[in-house]
Amino acid sequence: MSVPLVTQKRLSEGLTVTSKVFVRSRNGNASKIVREHYLRNDIPCLSRSCNICQTIISPNAQGELQKFVLNENPLKLKEISAHYVVIDTNIILQSIDLLENVEVFYDVIIPQTVLDEVRNKSFPIYTRIRTLVSDDTKRFVVFHNEFREDTFVKRLENESINDRNDAAIRKVAEWYQNHLPNINIVLITNDRDNKAKAIKQGIKYVKTLYEYIELYPNANHLKDLIPEETNFQKRSDEKFFQDYYSTARLMGGLKNGTLYQGAININSYNFLEGEITIPSLPKPLLILGSESLNRAFNGDSVIVEILPKSQWKKPSSLVIDDDNLNSNDDPDSNSPQDSINDKERRLLTQEAIQSQTDASEIQPTGRIVGIVKRSWRLYVGQIVSNSVSKSNTNSAKSCFVKLMDKSLPRVRIKTRRATELLGSKIVVAIDSWGTSSKFPEGHFVRNLGTSESVEAETEALLLEHDVEYRPFAKTVLDCLPAEGHDWKVPENLNDPEILKKDPLLPKRKDYRDKLICSIDPPGCVDIDDALHAKRLPNGNYEVGVHIADVTHFVKAGTPLDAEGASRGTSVYLVDKRIDMLPILLGTDLCSLKPYVERFAFSVIWELDENADIVNVEYNKSIIKSREAFSYERAQIRIDDATQQDDLTKGMRILLQLSKKLKQKRLDAGALNLSSPEVKVHMDSETSDPGEVEIKKLLETNSLVEEFMLLANISVARKIYEEFPQTAMLRRHAPPPSTNFEKLNDMLRVKKNLSISIESSKTLADSLDRCIDPADDYFNTLIRIMSTRCMMAAEYFSSGSYGYPEFRHYGLAVDIYTHFTSPIRRYCDIVAHRQLAASIGYESLDLSHRDKDKMERVCKNINKRHRNAQFAGRASIEYYVGQVMKNNESEETGYVIRVFSNGIVVLVPKFGVESLIKVEELTNEVNSIDFKEDEYSLSFKNKNGNLRSIGVFDKVTVEVKSELDKSVGKRKAVLVLK
Repeated sequence: MSVPLVTQKRLSEGLTVTSKVFVRSRNGNASKIVREHYLRNDIPCLSRSCNICQTIISPNAQGELQKFVLNENPLKLKEISAHYVVIDTNIILQSIDLLENVEVFYDVIIPQTVLDEVRNKSFPIYTRIRTLVSDDTKRFVVFHNEFREDTFVKRLENESINDRNDAAIRKVAEWYQNHLPNINIVLITNDRDNKAKAIKQGIKYVKTLYEYIELYPNANHLKDLIPEETNFQKRSDEKFFQDYYSTARLMGGLKNGTLYQGAININSYNFLEGEITIPSLPKPLLILGSESLNRAFNGDSVIVEILPKSQWKKPSSLVIDDDNLNSNDDPDSNSPQDSINDKERRLLTQEAIQSQTDASEIQPTGRIVGIVKRSWRLYVGQIVSNSVSKSNTNSAKSCFVKLMDKSLPRVRIKTRRATELLGSKIVVAIDSWGTSSKFPEGHFVRNLGTSESVEAETEALLLEHDVEYRPFAKTVLDCLPAEGHDWKVPENLNDPEILKKDPLLPKRKDYRDKLICSIDPPGCVDIDDALHAKRLPNGNYEVGVHIADVTHFVKAGTPLDAEGASRGTSVYLVDKRIDMLPILLGTDLCSLKPYVERFAFSVIWELDENADIVNVEYNKSIIKSREAFSYERAQIRIDDATQQDDLTKGMRILLQLSKKLKQKRLDAGALNLSSPEVKVHMDSETSDPGEVEIKKLLETNSLVEEFMLLANISVARKIYEEFPQTAMLRRHAPPPSTNFEKLNDMLRVKKNLSISIESSKTLADSLDRCIDPADDYFNTLIRIMSTRCMMAAEYFSSGSYGYPEFRHYGLAVDIYTHFTSPIRRYCDIVAHRQLAASIGYESLDLSHRDKDKMERVCKNINKRHRNAQFAGRASIEYYVGQVMKNNESEETGYVIRVFSNGIVVLVPKFGVESLIKVEELTNEVNSIDFKEDEYSLSFKNKNGNLRSIGVFDKVTVEVKSELDKSVGKRKAVLVLK
C-alpha cells in the first residue's frame, strides 16, 4: 500500500475532513481507496483544572458528556513538581503490571494512537488498560488525538508507520504542555530516538521509565518491577541457542512447505521434550532437547523445520525436570562450564540408543526456528533458595524463580528483596530470552503471600490459569438494573410506563401456571435451568426446558456484555466461585429461584412415548418455579410412592423419557467416558477441608443432563437454519488414530484387548468390552485413560467449517451448541441472542452477524473454558493435599504410566495421580530392568526382594501429603507397599 495523499477542507465551524487516498495492489491489480477522516476542535483535555475545554465539549452519540477526571492538584515529585504523564505504546505493553500498581502512575494520558497500537499488538493488555481507564481510581484517560485538528499528525512521505505514531505521541505531549501551562507534562518513553526528538521538539520533561520511577520516594522498592534488560549484567558472548530465522525466510519456508507452524506442547514429565501437531503429518512432530526447543515456552505458536530422518526418535521414556539439570546453577553466570548441554546430551544419547530398538514408535523430529506468538503471561513461582546471594547489600541481585508449572524453565530476575521473599509465592513477568542467555529473564511483579496460605494458593492458581478474578469495574456495575435486588417481573404486562422500558414484554409467553422445578447440585444459587412435564390429552407429553433469560439484562455492546465476553465463563473452585457476571444477576435476578417470578427462554417439545420429537417451539417467557431440588432430594421424591402430586408426577415423566433419550444416544454411539471426579467437603464454620469422596451420580443427574442435551441440539438446529455463517456452535472432532496407539498397545500387551475408533459407536462398543473379571474398576480406568486420548471439544462459528465437521463425536450428534447455562457461559448468551432473532423476538446485534468477530469470540471462550477446567482441578488438588496432610492412609492405586526411572499411579479415592521415582522404589538403582515393550519395570525393593510392576497393575500405596519446597506446592506423595 502506498503512502496516503492527504487533503483537508473545513466543513463547518469545529469540523474538518481529511481525505486519505491509498493505492492498494492485489494480485497484480492496483486499486485506489479514498477514506474520509473527520477532525474536530472540541475534543477535551479532560483535566479538571481546565476551564476552556469544559465550555466547548460536545455530547457523545448517547447524549452524554465526557467525564473530566485528571486531578487539578496532581502528584508532585522532585524535579517535575505537579504533573500529568503521557505514555507511549511500549510502556503499556512491557509494564502493564506497573501501571496497575497502586503506588505509582496517577493522572495518566493515553493517546488514542497508543491505545490503537496496543489493541493491535495485545488484546489482553488492551483489555487491562481499558479497565484502568474505566475505573476513575487512578485517573487514566484516553485523549482522542487522531480526531482533534491541532493534534492530528500527517504521515510524511517515506516515513514508517512507527515513526509517524511516535510523532503523534510527541504532538500530544507538546499540545498538553501548551494547553495546561500550570501543570507539567512528562512524556515517558524507553525509545532513545523518540526521547531525543521530543527534547529537540521542546518537550520539557522526557523520561525513561527507569528515570521516572527514580523520582519516587520508594524508588528502590519500585525498581524491581521495571522490565528492563539493562537490569541484568551483560551475559556471556557465547550463544546457547541459535538465532531465529528472518521473517522473510520464515514466510518463504511456510509458503514452499519446508517449514511448519503449530503450537508447542511441552511434556509434563519431561521439560526437554515437546510435541507439535502438524495436520499434514501422521504423527506429532517431536522436539527433543533445549537446543531444538530453542527458547520456546509451553503453548507458544512456533515455526519448525523437520530434521533428517536419521535423527528421528521415539518419545522419551525418562522423567526429567528442571531440578535434574539446573539445581546448582549460578544466576549471575552463563559461563560455558555452567551449560546444561553436556548433561542433556548424555540423556539424549541414551534416548537415541533406545530409539533404535523399535522402529514402529519412531516419530519425526524437528527444531524450532521461529516464534510466531508468545504465550507469555504472568507466572507464579518461588525463589530458589540456593540462588539467593548471602550478601547484605541493598543493591539488586540476580536469583532464580522456579515456576509452579514444571514444564517451564526457571526464570532469572533481579531484586533487592530476594531474602525477604524466600518461602513466598510471587508473581513474575517474562521480559526476554536472548540467544546468549540460558534462562528467560523477567522481573518481580508482586508478592502473593506465604506458600500454603489459602489466600496465596487460591490467587496463585487463578493467575496460573489466567482467570480474571478482579472485582467488576464501576462501568460494568452501572449496567445493572437501578432497582437492584428489588427488581421484580412487572405485574401488568401492558402497563404503558413499563412498556416504555421494555416494549417487547407483551411478546413473552406466560408460563407461570406450569409446574416447573429445578434440579441442581446441593447449595446451588446460580440456577440456570428448570424443567416441567405433563401428559397431553392425545397421549403424548409436553416437556419444557426453561433457561434463565440473561440477555434481558446483558445487552450487546455494553460494558457488562464486554466483561462477560472477556471472562467467557464462571470458574468453580472448591471454596469459591469466580463469576462471569455480577452476583446481582447470577444469584438473584437471573437465577430461577423457587417461589418467585423470573424471565426465561423456554423450549417446549411435544414428545411421543418413544421420546421422539413431534413438535418444538421457542419462546421468551415468564415462569415461577415451584421448587428447587438437589439431585438427592429429587431422587427421594421420585422414588417415594406416597408422593402423587402433579409436580412429582411431572418429574417421573421426565425420568422415564430421559432414560429413552439416553438409550437412543448410546445406540447412536454416544460415549460414556469417565474422569476421576471427587468432592471436597468443607467445614461450614471454619471453611477448612474435611474429607474427600467420589461424586455419586443418581438417576436425576442423568435426567437433567438428557434434557439439557436435547435443548442444546434443538437450539443448534434452529440458529444454524437462520444464521448459517455465524451460528454459535460446539463441535468435538474425532481423535486421530495415533492418539490411541500407545493405549491400544498397552491393552494388547497386558490384557489382549483393543479399542476401535473407526466411529464413536465402535469406540463405545469396544470400551464396553474392556473388562477384567478380576477387577470391577478396570473398565472405569480404561475410560479415564481413553478420555485423555480424545480431542478437546470447541466452540466455533458455523461459517468456519463444513457441515460434516460440525459433528460432536462424543455425543454422536451432527450439530450441537450450548444454550442452557447463560449465567455462567458466554457462548450461551450468544446462542440466546441468535435464537431470539431467529424467532423474530428481537433483531440480532451486528457483532453476532460478523464472521470475523464471531471467530474472535470463539477463540477467547475456548481458551477461557479450558483455563476454568484446569483451575477447578488445581483447586481440588490443593484441597485434597490439605485433607491428606493429617490423614495418611493406605489406598488402592493403579499404574497408568511406566518410565525407565519411575511409575505413575492413580488413586481413585482421591482422584490424584503421582510419580513414584525409582529412588523411592529401590536402594539398588542398578537392579532396575525397564522393559519398554512390555510396559514393566523390574527392581529389587528395599527389602531386597525382586519385584516387577507393569501398567494397569493394581497396587497398594501409602498416601500422604508433602510440600514440594522448590515450588512451594503441596502434592500427594505415594509410597509403594
